[in-house]
Amino acid sequence: MNKIVIVGCGAMASAWVEYVLTRADCEIVACVDRIRESAEKLIARHGLTCSIYDNMETAIAETGADLVFDITPPASHFGVATAAMKAGCDVMGEKPMASSLEEARQLIATSEQTGRSFAVMQNYRYNKRIRAFRELLQGGTIGKLGYLGADFFLGPHFGGFRDAMESPLLLDMAIHTFDQARFLSGADPVSVYCHEFNPPGSWYKGNASAICIFEMSDGSVFCYRGSWCAEGASTSWDSTWRVNGERGTAIWNGLDQMYAERVVEGEDQEAKWMKDCERVEVEMNWTGQSGHSGCLDEMFAARSEGRLAETDCRDNRKSLQMVFGAIESAHTGKKVSLV
Repeated sequence: MNKIVIVGCGAMASAWVEYVLTRADCEIVACVDRIRESAEKLIARHGLTCSIYDNMETAIAETGADLVFDITPPASHFGVATAAMKAGCDVMGEKPMASSLEEARQLIATSEQTGRSFAVMQNYRYNKRIRAFRELLQGGTIGKLGYLGADFFLGPHFGGFRDAMESPLLLDMAIHTFDQARFLSGADPVSVYCHEFNPPGSWYKGNASAICIFEMSDGSVFCYRGSWCAEGASTSWDSTWRVNGERGTAIWNGLDQMYAERVVEGEDQEAKWMKDCERVEVEMNWTGQSGHSGCLDEMFAARSEGRLAETDCRDNRKSLQMVFGAIESAHTGKKVSLV
């Protein structure tokens, strides 16, 4: 039985609790929040019977918990995950894993020293569409990849802390798309050049738009164009993707439009200055759960099998590195090495 302590009982916690309630091998034994009313509301909303604490270490000690769900704000992730692992618990936490690369390095070191696992919620990896697109790219349909482009243009009026952030797009959202690029290409970042700006009409205090060019470890280039204050003609939350390979191009609009066009084989093609291409449709065969549930399925499977999760902290650090590298490049106006 997985005995779970929920740390951070805000709105985001409901998705995690709803998932746990579908599993017979899980029990929520405590809710921890400095604001008791938040914990009380979460317990009432889902009919839980667990105790409420304002101190995580006490909750772990008194309940015998072996797993912590860290659903606190980003600034708290380092402290919560560190203390939980040192108290003998594995950790599954919301992104970003840390507020700096140094904190990320320390968290990985703590995981290795304690022997406890720490996996990060990257739910955008988990749906049938991105899984099918990855299969298309990794299956060689368009050959060796040379370019990946992602456009992310949305105008959400969240209010609250995001409106006051220095780099709301890069710090709070872009890691999803950066992580998707790593997942789709199977490559890791080598360097980045980023221009960050705040366009007219923005309701954010900080820069809400960015253009990033990443060099990847397989020699490909990943270009990210994004804005969180783009009114009208919205893209999908999964971005709009164009990927060029040596033998063709793959397109995904982030929703259900997905296909490739690859060069037709044949000797008569050699003399043509524009090669004939054939369309390749994509089958969506993945049967796993989507979003948070899919990512949590993988985390629990890895835990039970004694292996690292797909989004283990060691791997996720590379996606976080893309975020902080982009911010550094935007501040310095220079290309930043990520190796």
